[in-house]
Amino acid sequence: MPRAGLRRLRSPRVWGPGGAVIVAGAVTAVALTAGAGPDTAATADGLPHTTVEISPGDCGRGWQHPHSGTQVFDLRNSSSGAAEVYLRGAGGGPVYGEVEGIGPGTTRQLRVRLGPGAYAFTCLPDDANATTGPTVRVTGGGPAGPAAAPVTQHDLIDPAIDYQKWVAGGLDDLVRQTDALREAVTDGDLAAARTAWLPAHLTYERLGAAYGEFGDADQKINGTTAGLAGGVHDPGFTGFHRVEYGLWHGESAAGLRAPAAALAEAVRALRDEWAQDRMDPAALGLRAHEILENTAQFELTGRTDYGSGSNLATARANLDGTRAVLVRLRPLLTTRYPELPRLESGLDRTGRLLDGFRRDGRWTPLDALSRAERQRTNAAVGDLVERLASVATLCDPRRTV
Repeated sequence: MPRAGLRRLRSPRVWGPGGAVIVAGAVTAVALTAGAGPDTAATADGLPHTTVEISPGDCGRGWQHPHSGTQVFDLRNSSSGAAEVYLRGAGGGPVYGEVEGIGPGTTRQLRVRLGPGAYAFTCLPDDANATTGPTVRVTGGGPAGPAAAPVTQHDLIDPAIDYQKWVAGGLDDLVRQTDALREAVTDGDLAAARTAWLPAHLTYERLGAAYGEFGDADQKINGTTAGLAGGVHDPGFTGFHRVEYGLWHGESAAGLRAPAAALAEAVRALRDEWAQDRMDPAALGLRAHEILENTAQFELTGRTDYGSGSNLATARANLDGTRAVLVRLRPLLTTRYPELPRLESGLDRTGRLLDGFRRDGRWTPLDALSRAERQRTNAAVGDLVERLASVATLCDPRRTV
């Protein structure tokens, strides 16, 4: 289950080859370019720059000498409030690039590649309606860079509802599994408890995109010792990993009865509360990325192993959790993300790789992998994390009014 906080992408973004996200860097040392229009300058990066106003009353003003090719727009917010801006095809066309969180009185840069066509800036001030600047026509030159139709909050409602129902089914399974784990501990059968622990934990891990909606329950159910002064002996150490530690470090059944019962009760409370909750549709695409981002950070480093040696099994469950999100986002991605088939193939390959570490019904502990196996696993998951960053960006809902 991902453990990092929710993050929004705030850097300038354009679509790179195949829909990948390219983040524009800072550019300095501005100097006028010989032969350029009066609104155009070039910098040490060798690219032409155009200063464009993004204030509500002057959205797009300053782009008077359009040209094709790769270029940088210096977006100047002369208003008194923060704003974001999109460069789109005219008439509500696809988005070629965007910058979020431009503070008042500041300038941010957007690097894009433009081809023949009509374009317009859309400026979206905080707490105000969007305004669209004048249409600008570009002639000549090669093709424009990749672009994608914006996804709105409304587009994500049905996928979020369907995913929420799927999570509800998973929580029903989880209640049964944690009840079985508690019963085994209560009966003093720690061998049966160790057998019951992993399937229950993996069921929870597959619900990865919902973790932000679980609130404090996630810490109670799947928290680690991070930030706890007493470590594994801290009273705040609860949930799956507390039970895991006891089961694989020789703790008695009597000592584990209370942690196992608390886990089962927390799961049941979460299941009951979930029926009344409403998942934020805007979070779905971002969580698809964060599940495996956190897998790389926590599971593939062994930071969440409290004795069971099941990090690779958890990574496999996180892969299933990622796919559960993508299945619901797929109708939105098929026309927006040309690299989707490669992403899905990568998920298949990584699944087969991880499945290979399950031998005779037992998962290989992370520290038992060879160096080559670790490298292949890290590379496979890392590649998926990069591709899923594009999913997060494409499915980040955009304002249209």
